[in-house]
Amino acid sequence: MPLTLTLTKGVLPEGQEKVAFSRLSDAMLKWHGLAGNEAMKRNIVGSIHLVPKAHTYSGSQEASVVFVEWKVPSFAFASREVQVGYVEEATDIIHELSLAQHPRERIWVNVVHAVDGAWGIAGTALTNAQLGAGVAAA
Repeated sequence: MPLTLTLTKGVLPEGQEKVAFSRLSDAMLKWHGLAGNEAMKRNIVGSIHLVPKAHTYSGSQEASVVFVEWKVPSFAFASREVQVGYVEEATDIIHELSLAQHPRERIWVNVVHAVDGAWGIAGTALTNAQLGAGVAAA
């Protein structure tokens, strides 16, 4: 499950981006009832992108921003409780790690769902059922 964390450079103190990535990942597992599931944990992958302020925008104006974006199978983030809870917690994580300096209204969280059967791991295209079976077996 790829997580892309994109931040304006300086939103978080240097080095805290890694902490944010880890905490955002752990929160996703927690909200899905998968904390401690090693099959899921090892398949959380992703990247951190630090972008100069001159290249980040809000309201068509240069501004510091944070984007938390997950790419997941369609069964993830499916319940409203998980959606609301995760977005709130992810926003809290970033705000806290910014030492309460970065405005909450410039923290965006979104989820992109993959088409069933188009989730590839190690060269194998997996269906939602296959993914679910792998998670359940762990």
